[in-house]
Amino acid sequence: MTPGPDTSDTDTPDTDILDAGILSVGNLGPDALSAAFEQRGHIIGEDFATALSLSLTLKRPLLLEGPAGVGKTQSARTLSEVLGTRLIRLQCYEGLDAQSALYEWNYPRQLLHLRLHEQTVQVKAVQVKALQAEAVQAETDLYRPEFLLRRPLLEAISQPVAPVLLIDEIDRADEAFEAFLLELLSDWQISIPELGTIVAEHPPHVILTGNRTRDLSDALRRRCLYAWQDYPTPEEERRIIAARLPGLSDTLAQQITRMMAELRTMPLRKLPGVAETLDWALALTSLGRDSLDEATVRRTRGCILKAREDWDALERCLPLLKAVWTDAAPVPTAAKKLETDFGVGSVRVP
Repeated sequence: MTPGPDTSDTDTPDTDILDAGILSVGNLGPDALSAAFEQRGHIIGEDFATALSLSLTLKRPLLLEGPAGVGKTQSARTLSEVLGTRLIRLQCYEGLDAQSALYEWNYPRQLLHLRLHEQTVQVKAVQVKALQAEAVQAETDLYRPEFLLRRPLLEAISQPVAPVLLIDEIDRADEAFEAFLLELLSDWQISIPELGTIVAEHPPHVILTGNRTRDLSDALRRRCLYAWQDYPTPEEERRIIAARLPGLSDTLAQQITRMMAELRTMPLRKLPGVAETLDWALALTSLGRDSLDEATVRRTRGCILKAREDWDALERCLPLLKAVWTDAAPVPTAAKKLETDFGVGSVRVP
């Protein structure tokens, strides 16, 4: 078996709602959402807050695209906390089919049920017709709800309260699954031959994420609202660090965000995301550093760069990046440009 892969616009958020820590859908204006996310250490921009608010108000899925590592998955987690509801996640992958995302029958438990029934029948001395009737009933009993393994999509439409359904990295699934998903998002019902049709009483709040590894169909895009989540600006990233690591010095936070901004202008194989920023800040704190220097950057580069080629690229550009911790003028982009073999991401270092 395949393993199981979570409105009123007001200028000022309702303080009673924010104090309670949980928002209802009727109070999910962009400002209230931004404030509730920030309370949980998650900083979002106005555009994304508006798209998320409209998605909840209009009951439309939100397609959230952007580079890896900018917090798309975390946005769904935070939304479930804001709403005080469950997060159900479907992780997409190549070869994912509808059956794996919907349900499966618990075959080991069904087999155990049959064997227990057979043992019971063997000790009975009854008429043949009665045995045949029991056999038919035993077969019917195999397809009761307690033998059903609910996968994420079926689980999402079976909740007593609307959950947040995260369909993560939809661009990794194939077009056939995308077509099936489009139908489900329209009807919010699933037909199980042995049990009948299950209709969602409370359709989930849906967020689909993608890294643009392939083009999604126009039909799916039309069904959803859309938002693009890019790398944060240095100011936004400082706010994120302050929310997650309030004890970090302002000087170190500023140097970290400047360094990350510079690294993201380089043609690296894997650009560092917000998660790497937070990991690096935590690592520097644990090492007792209150500012950056060349030796510290070199020793802790494994927190932010996850490929050997990127280590070599950093080593080559490190003298130019000293401006980050010496408060010198910003490093010209052209000075950091590296020769590449196959476009952005493949760096050749002499």
